Amino acid sequence: MTSADPSGPDARRRTIVITGASDGIGAAAARQLASSGNRLLLVGRSVEKTAAIARETGAEHLTADFARLDDVRTLAAQIAELVGDDGIDVLANNAGGIFGDRTPTVDGHEKTIQVNHLAPFLLTNLLLPQLRKADAAIINTSSVGHRIFGHIDVDDLDNKKRYRANKAYGDAKLANVLFTKSLHTKFHAEGLSAVAFHPGIVRTNFSAGSSSIMRLLYRTPLKHLLTISTDTGGETLRWFIEGTPGETWQSGAYYDERVLTLRVNPQVEDEALAEALWRKSAALVGLAPGFESRTLSE
Repeated sequence: MTSADPSGPDARRRTIVITGASDGIGAAAARQLASSGNRLLLVGRSVEKTAAIARETGAEHLTADFARLDDVRTLAAQIAELVGDDGIDVLANNAGGIFGDRTPTVDGHEKTIQVNHLAPFLLTNLLLPQLRKADAAIINTSSVGHRIFGHIDVDDLDNKKRYRANKAYGDAKLANVLFTKSLHTKFHAEGLSAVAFHPGIVRTNFSAGSSSIMRLLYRTPLKHLLTISTDTGGETLRWFIEGTPGETWQSGAYYDERVLTLRVNPQVEDEALAEALWRKSAALVGLAPGFESRTLSE
C-alpha cells in the first residue's frame, strides 16, 4: 500500500476486489472508484445487477452466491486466475445481510453466519497467496449490531439452541470483528492489514426479507431521519479502500464509520475466543489445520 494520492500521477494501479457490489454501499463505492484508475473486480449474487454495475463503472465482474460454499471456492479460483502475479491490493468483504426464519444452506450451515462470516472467511483464506503478493488490505464490513445483539458460542454458530434473526446477525457481525483481529494477529507481520467497520445505518434493502424488527425502520418515515444514503455509506467504504494502513486507519481495529472506537462487544477482547472461532470456521468450511501457514509459505 502506498501513502501517495491513489489518483495521482505516481500512483500504482491497484487491484481492488469488492464483494456485495451489485447493490448498496458496494455498488456506491464502485461508482465512486470508477475514475480512480484502479482495477476493480466486482462480485455480486445477481448476474444482471452485477453486470449492470460493471458496465456503469468499467469494472470486471464475477458472480457468486455466498449461501453456496462451492460458489466461493470457484470464485476464489477465478479471481486468482484473473489477477495472476499482480496479486490483490484490497479485498473488501462487503457481502452480507440479515434474514428471516432460520434457514440452512446447501452446506448445512445457518444462512446468516454462512453469508456474513463463513463465506468471506473461506474466500479470504483461499486468496491469501494473492493478498500476500501485494501486502494487501482486507476490509470487513461489520455492524454496530455486533455490540447490541452478538454473543458467540463457537459450539453453536448456527444458533440451533435459540435462533433469533437479530442474534444471528449480531453473532455474524461479531465474527467479522473477531476475524479481523485474527487476521491482524496472524498476518500483519507478513505485510497484511485488516480492519472492520460499521458503515452507519444505511438506507438499503438488506433487511427486506428479514423477520427482524429492524426491517420496520425501513418502512416508515423515520428511515429518512435515522439512516444515511448508500452514497454516504459507500464513501466510508471507499475511504477505507483508498486509505493507508497505519496512517488512515489502524490494522486490527474496529471503526464506527470513520472513527476508531473502543465501544465494542466485550467478546472482541477475548483472544482465546478469536482463535477458537478461527479454528471452528476453518473446520466448517473444510480448510485443513495449518492451511493458512502453508499458504503463506508457498
